[in-house]
Amino acid sequence: MIKVHLGDITRLTVDVIVNAANAHLLGGGGVDRAIHRAAGPSLEEVCRGIGSCPVGEVRATSAFSIPVKRIYHTVGPVWRGGRLGEPELLSSCYRQCLALARRESMHSIAFPAISCGVYDYPPELAVEIAVEQVQQHLEREGEPKSIVFCCSDAHMAELYHSQLGAYVRR
Repeated sequence: MIKVHLGDITRLTVDVIVNAANAHLLGGGGVDRAIHRAAGPSLEEVCRGIGSCPVGEVRATSAFSIPVKRIYHTVGPVWRGGRLGEPELLSSCYRQCLALARRESMHSIAFPAISCGVYDYPPELAVEIAVEQVQQHLEREGEPKSIVFCCSDAHMAELYHSQLGAYVRR
């Protein structure tokens, strides 16, 4: 089941929330800042211990003060025109998070719009990749059973609804 939610990712009832992190994992802006604030100072301490995360990969931590089981920190690509591997790196963010959720037996996961904030990934292209990667994973693996695309504004939510509808019509 795939849902689109308009609101705060830190308030969702899921097993895992995905953080659109920066490479240093130390809390930047947008959803990254919101997750760090909601989780509390222990998250920053653990992230300092991890060190960094390359673009397209994922690192997992406890959720601390957020009532979910895990936070998956993934670093999306900065948009530089699309010819420097950005689509492949963004696809990898989704694939790696979904594969880790399956390995850890997580049943539900919520994604923000990875790379669509200060990293300037065109929202329409990012949403297309997100939906495609999630659909392909579900067709292959079937888990996690519940996937949420969490949006901070109505325009992004509409893009996800539209792309999900287009994917179903294929």
